[in-house]
Amino acid sequence: MNLSKSLYTKGIQCPKALWLKKYKPSVLTPPDESAQAIFDTGNIVGDFACQLFPNGKEVPYSKNYDEMIATTKQWLDDGVENIYEATFNFFGILVMVDILTISNSEVSIYEVKSSTEVKDIYLHDVSIQYYVLKNLGFKIKSANVIHINNDYIRGDDLDINQLFKIVDVTNEVISMQSNIPNILKEFETYLEDRENEPNIDIGKHCNNPYVCDAKEYCWKVQRQIPDYSIFNIFNLGSKKQIELYSRGIINIDDVPHDFDMTSIQAQAVENYKSKITYIDIENIKSFLQNLTYPIYHLDFETYQQAIPQYKGLKPFEQIPFQYSLHIEYEDGTLEHKEYLAQDSVDSRYELALRLCKDIPNDVTVLAYNMSFEKSVIKRLATLFEEFSEHLLAINDNMQDLMIPFQKKWYVTPSMNGSYSIKYVLPALEPEFEKAYKELDGVQNGSQAMNAFARLGSLDEKEKLKLRNSLLEYCKLDTLAMVKILEKLKKEVNNI
Repeated sequence: MNLSKSLYTKGIQCPKALWLKKYKPSVLTPPDESAQAIFDTGNIVGDFACQLFPNGKEVPYSKNYDEMIATTKQWLDDGVENIYEATFNFFGILVMVDILTISNSEVSIYEVKSSTEVKDIYLHDVSIQYYVLKNLGFKIKSANVIHINNDYIRGDDLDINQLFKIVDVTNEVISMQSNIPNILKEFETYLEDRENEPNIDIGKHCNNPYVCDAKEYCWKVQRQIPDYSIFNIFNLGSKKQIELYSRGIINIDDVPHDFDMTSIQAQAVENYKSKITYIDIENIKSFLQNLTYPIYHLDFETYQQAIPQYKGLKPFEQIPFQYSLHIEYEDGTLEHKEYLAQDSVDSRYELALRLCKDIPNDVTVLAYNMSFEKSVIKRLATLFEEFSEHLLAINDNMQDLMIPFQKKWYVTPSMNGSYSIKYVLPALEPEFEKAYKELDGVQNGSQAMNAFARLGSLDEKEKLKLRNSLLEYCKLDTLAMVKILEKLKKEVNNI
């Protein structure tokens, strides 16, 4: 049996996923931009973590793992104290240890993660490394997980020792050792049969700890789970989802009237079944009356850095790099303003300055899910005292366009019980779904974040093209808000 530590943890999540990876990889969903970005972040974090154990040597990657194993052995014999990507094989189980330290004939294992906590799956990851090294005869001093310290705030310089937390998981890993042979035997039993997929049903494990790359195959291809099913009922929870599924209920239309749900969930189900649009005119009217013209429709785009590059930043803090602003006057006239930061520089001050110039401190500002926009503005107000009063006034005057949909004052069957703009917008303005799909290069928030992050690596021509794509995308976001508001006003005025 040939297993890497990544295949081992995949099998821990679901043996069927392991089997498919081995024998039927064509059915797996390839990683998208977001997945690739997470992978790239992991590599960056791994490189920085090596600085905690300086003067080490990294085993060069090779598709010929025997070469990596030989290099590791040579360096151990040479007395190298810190080895990065130390590679070992025990009866077909291949592990690459992120950081291996050697002292007084004892080794310590360090697994580096770009997370901000120790997750259970990480313990399985470290435990198989411990198992391999122990069986190869190594005396193991400790097993550890290195992860990001999300309480760290960068000063003028990056403090590696403060950026990371080292968590000793030796006891947990030792306690898991006795069960590893059983797990490996289970995997072996599944993998011996190359013709027949393991008969493992869908469930919580499909999304935990990661969204499985076989989910599309298992759910859509094999079981024809529709795009909107009992698994999409708002906040229903996996326990009740599985309860319905185990009863053979997948389609919303089949959910019993007496099934235990919240009033909001029950309403969403009934609306879907009835195919009726529900509009609470009075509450929508009250909402609209609270808006004064001109209305400033605001949307931010942000990105995150695992390793904070600028002073005052925390790891994974939302850093605003762009905003779009559609100013709507009472006569229907629209004015558009926008800002897009330069790449590879800290543009937060300039963005805050421009925002204060573009938005007066006494006007209605409209956002969709305003908690996000407000959190960004509040952080800017904390950072830049000279803008604080103005920025906080903007926050105080902010209204949330999500409210009529969140409160279920406007519900259509096509919203699928959700008040996410992803569902609301195509339900109210179907042509906008097409408009987003026709955008070149950037069609959603994740793509925007990844696009901005890679601007610095592009030549000027490619950079200009991608910057234009970012501007067009963000502009469409606030125009969409204008259209949603327009739809609400029409519904009220038509009564």
